[in-house]
Amino acid sequence: MSEKPHNLTELLDQIVALTQDDKVSLDNLIDAVGHASFTPLLLIPAIAVATPLSGIPLFSATMGILIFLVSVQMLFRRDHLWFPEWLLKREADSKKIQTTFERLRPAMRWLDARTHRRMSYLVTRPLVFIPQILCVLTGLTMPFLEFVPFSSSLAGTAVAFLAFGMFAKDGLFLLFGITPYIALLWLVFH
Repeated sequence: MSEKPHNLTELLDQIVALTQDDKVSLDNLIDAVGHASFTPLLLIPAIAVATPLSGIPLFSATMGILIFLVSVQMLFRRDHLWFPEWLLKREADSKKIQTTFERLRPAMRWLDARTHRRMSYLVTRPLVFIPQILCVLTGLTMPFLEFVPFSSSLAGTAVAFLAFGMFAKDGLFLLFGITPYIALLWLVFH
């Protein structure tokens, strides 16, 4: 098991290191990041669904289930993550994952350079329940958003901002995470 990532670049390096085989499973990802690494394991599917990978049939639904399971367990303050066996064995093509996440490297470096602890009251109890609940609700709705074009990408972007804010202890990113919810509501109702 690898060391828990401290920033987005380290998280990216751990994901790319997994892509040496043809396929990558969720079980491989958890082993690489750690069973107690809730926010990185919430951030990864959120980023993935915000990319063109969301065009793969049922990809958004699977990532939504993953987001739901991680955020529920965060909300209930579990020590270690649990996932059903069928989800742990789900595999994705390594090359697609590697290509997608490598394209994100410049943005992740940029975010790492501009992130620091601020508005920390938003990322600590009791207010941290708000982004956790939003992530739970988003994960629940993502399987249904498969039928509305681009909506799962917006939902993934929202969860990514919320997860990144919790990961980096930067409350400003939690506020950014609210914006895609407004756009998502507009898209769904129009």
